[in-house]
Amino acid sequence: MKKIIAFTFCAFASAVVFAALPPLTPEAQEAAILAKAKAAYGDKVGAYQLCQAQNRVADRFKVAGTAAPAACVAPPPFVPPVAAAAPAAK
Repeated sequence: MKKIIAFTFCAFASAVVFAALPPLTPEAQEAAILAKAKAAYGDKVGAYQLCQAQNRVADRFKVAGTAAPAACVAPPPFVPPVAAAAPAAK
């Protein structure tokens, strides 16, 4: 019973802490968007490298007469996301 009460208290306390966070600044938002784009690109590169490794293993153990493994598609070079247009000055 004590564990349930402690868990409930911690859940409510963390909800209050997260609710009190200030909004991100524009610079922080841009940094977060860039980090998200870099992570997504890193996932694409990792998938490409995994595909190449799987093809090397498949070629090593390929039986005569079987089809070749599918070709891997290299990801394009990383292009940072375009920053949102700044509001027009009045």
